[in-house]
Amino acid sequence: MKDDGIGPGEIIRRKSDGALEYLRDELTIEEPLEIRIGDKVVATTMRTPGHDDELAAGFLVSEAIVRAREEIASIAPNENVVVVDLARGVRVKLNSAQRFGTISSSCGLCGKTSIEAIRQSFAPIRSTTDRIDIETLLSLPDKLRERQGDFARTGGIHAAGVFDFAGNAKIIREDIGRHNAVDKVIGRAFLDRELPLDRHVLLVSGRASFEIVQKALAAGIPIVASVSAPSTLAMHFARENNQTLVSFLRPPSFNIYSHVERVRLD
Repeated sequence: MKDDGIGPGEIIRRKSDGALEYLRDELTIEEPLEIRIGDKVVATTMRTPGHDDELAAGFLVSEAIVRAREEIASIAPNENVVVVDLARGVRVKLNSAQRFGTISSSCGLCGKTSIEAIRQSFAPIRSTTDRIDIETLLSLPDKLRERQGDFARTGGIHAAGVFDFAGNAKIIREDIGRHNAVDKVIGRAFLDRELPLDRHVLLVSGRASFEIVQKALAAGIPIVASVSAPSTLAMHFARENNQTLVSFLRPPSFNIYSHVERVRLD
């Protein structure tokens, strides 16, 4: 049955010549995901379904709730709930950095009561002589876009990708929330026992917020890049923690906001 003349899955598009047409359209799915440790609800995040075990694992890592793969005995996704069982003898303290309540797709930080607690959870990135070439850095946005199948269909979804310093894509995930996409790539690396990603770049398709940079720090990622703007808090956090922050990465240009020594400019 039609509602106001529009059928299920249909839209009305007004074209440049003023004509109207009925079309079918694909939208990005947004549904809640409840993350539990045993029978305790840790958080509910609004996400795009898929790779929910990775999202839960990445969330727990970036919140400093777990730090080693051995601490998790099992992760069981079931529709819109993920239950994480900890290994025997593992006890976690859910501190003030925990996200309570619902996390929207646009705000991963909502509900956190202490940014200072986040600052104290992870050590700064160690200095190394590893650097990435400019041409390699400039190649990353196209490589990310090539793997954004859901974006191509819907136009309404973010992506996060982990690349090595040679520009090889290691993990790429999509989600309606930038922070969820980052949790998914970090969670995949965590489950595969590949953390820390200390010779890798994290690229996000949107802006670089404080939480994106913080999650990269939790995974040991030294370079964070975004195709859009950074926030002031993200910039200050990166500077304090020895991370390289590159934003407005839109070939042939980019801006570097901190620790330029990891980019080979000559």
